[in-house]
Amino acid sequence: MTVYEAVNALIDYSVRENLITERDRVYAVNTVLGILGLDDYEEQKAQGEPALEEILGTLLDYACEKGLCEDSVVFRDLFDTKIMGALTPRPSAVTDEFFKKYAESPVAATEYYYNLSRKSDYIREYRIKNDMKWITKTEYGDIDITINLSKPEKDPKAIAAAGKAKSSSYPKCQLCIENEGYSGRVNHPARQNHRIIPVTVNGESWYFQYSPYVYYNEHCIVLNSKHTPMVINRAAFNKLFDFVKLFPHYFVGSNADLPIVGGSILSHEHFQGGNYTFAMAKAPIEEYVSFAGFDDVEAGIVKWPMSVIRLRGKDTVRITALAEKILDTWRGYTDEEAFIYAETYDTPHNAITPIARCNEGVYELDLVLRNNITTDEYPDGYYHPHPEYHHIKKENIGLIEVMGLAVLPSRLKKEMEELKKAMLDGRDISSDELLSKHAEWAAMIKSKYELTSENADEIIRDEIGIVFAAILEQCGVFSRDEEGRAQFRKFIASVI
Repeated sequence: MTVYEAVNALIDYSVRENLITERDRVYAVNTVLGILGLDDYEEQKAQGEPALEEILGTLLDYACEKGLCEDSVVFRDLFDTKIMGALTPRPSAVTDEFFKKYAESPVAATEYYYNLSRKSDYIREYRIKNDMKWITKTEYGDIDITINLSKPEKDPKAIAAAGKAKSSSYPKCQLCIENEGYSGRVNHPARQNHRIIPVTVNGESWYFQYSPYVYYNEHCIVLNSKHTPMVINRAAFNKLFDFVKLFPHYFVGSNADLPIVGGSILSHEHFQGGNYTFAMAKAPIEEYVSFAGFDDVEAGIVKWPMSVIRLRGKDTVRITALAEKILDTWRGYTDEEAFIYAETYDTPHNAITPIARCNEGVYELDLVLRNNITTDEYPDGYYHPHPEYHHIKKENIGLIEVMGLAVLPSRLKKEMEELKKAMLDGRDISSDELLSKHAEWAAMIKSKYELTSENADEIIRDEIGIVFAAILEQCGVFSRDEEGRAQFRKFIASVI
């Protein structure tokens, strides 16, 4: 495909996907030509309807050849986002269309906006489709597993350039509203094709957007218009329910507001949600409990590897009032026998990860009890993946994983392929530099199954899922045995 064919194909794509109209064609062509440094144009038709990845690949190859762009993934991403940003409707037009659709239904509005985010290449579908995904059946339900391959790794050119780049505090973080339309730099992604939707929650100005790395259907981020730290309190519970009332087909939840058990960006208040039902939402209440003065709110302990209290009712004011009492009690709760300390050396440890949804007209709020204490034996966190599972996952367990979706590191794709070959060949895994960390786990798998080339992939995937379920159990502040259940009941009884 020639550069002129690619330009024409890109404009055809943009008209077809309603990024622009036919009336915009000449203007759009000239805008793209300007970005490419072309002062001439021949209308050339490409064969068929090339995919966006192929079209942009041709334009990027041309830009690299002409010295307009460094030939590395980070610089190519900056350049193609500039091109797509020129073809994405302006924020005011997107907002107007969103609320026009919202007048029809919240579903129509989110379908429009999600489609725009995909077709504008803000969500790079051709990368996300490479993520490995499967389901593992456990006693807690069907756990979702994904190995994230859609985030490109920085190459040496980008790393070197980032080291020389002038420091900047604009935008303050990747969640700030100032990212909308931002051209990016080597250490901050370009966002010219990024559009955000204003919403009001708890009387405050917030915005709604999709995650560029969607881990599940319509994975969205809800963010405070101000760069203000994460905090879980009654106001946060109100905000979650306000968003669910705006979009009843979505769940929304928040990471905890402490390090280790919190999210990766604690400096900017935000939630995550979407049109997806996680295993935790499907998990039943295994033991009903009651709280004095709240007979109108159904409450119970959820059958889940982590320690979860579910509150249900039709009055969100009553649910949030009870949630606040539980949160306030948990913040100051210590039970030495259960190895739960509210604080040590003036460092607070107890936090809550809340998730809200509307289930057939009944509002639900799941409160996941978290604790971020560390010890000499577990310096990364006691209620955190323990060292015996670090060969699969060492990173923090955040909101998405709490609900039952494992987001595992990209290294596992290659490691699992090599591990399968090594086990089938009977090689010494403990002496292999890449695979030695999996040696004990691999020995357990070989003792448990009769491995063949036909079943090895499925067995390894299932065992990864089993490890993830065990990690979630380690992150639960109350163990799943009878002693842990008694300790959980003791805490609930302390909420007065």
